[in-house]
Amino acid sequence: MELSPDQTVFWQYGFVTINLTLVTTWGVMLLLAVCAILVTRKLKTDIQISRWQCFLEMIVTGINQQIKEVGLNEPEEYIGFIGTLFLFIGFSNIGIVLPGYTPPTASLSTTTALALCVFLAVPFYGISKRGFMGYLKSFLQPTWLMLPFNIIGEVSRTLALAIRLFGNMMSGGMIVAILLSISPFIFPVIMKVLGLLTGTVQAYIFSVLATVYIAAAVRNENEPSEPKVPTNK
Repeated sequence: MELSPDQTVFWQYGFVTINLTLVTTWGVMLLLAVCAILVTRKLKTDIQISRWQCFLEMIVTGINQQIKEVGLNEPEEYIGFIGTLFLFIGFSNIGIVLPGYTPPTASLSTTTALALCVFLAVPFYGISKRGFMGYLKSFLQPTWLMLPFNIIGEVSRTLALAIRLFGNMMSGGMIVAILLSISPFIFPVIMKVLGLLTGTVQAYIFSVLATVYIAAAVRNENEPSEPKVPTNK
């Protein structure tokens, strides 16, 4: 049993390797790019709009609302990054309904890359909002003695973000493979449906956690409250 799509190698020359993770990742990105071009090429401001534009506006409005609920009052500044995270992970995960498809998020290399994006985005938004010194001061809160612990926490939560998504997606694939060997006609269908749900939930959780980390970085030290985690989902 293959534990990761990284193990399926199509072509290799030296350190350059094209495996299943790379193929599915670029496939999902190509699909998202084509969908974005097709949906946005005829946007209208009239009362009557196409169903695709209506669907697109529902997604954008929903993501903006979730970002605002976490505590970022200007969601338009962050939706480019957070929305892309959610759509990429969501499309990658719900593709499991297709026969023979293995999501790239079942690879630790993909989830690590996504977590590193969040790891870099947090200081980017923090510095752009609070300034370089203002962001560095956040590591000295509530006292300078917390500096090493705050640094460790910054690194460990990135690791946890990668492991959480990878573990959930890999375990789902393993369970389907095990049930397929036991009952090839009943359990896989049920697990595919459940996988569709859990895949969307995992995309939501990953995006919300990224939003919480960014909100904590851009939060002014005079603001009394911590970023909120939405509880309506």
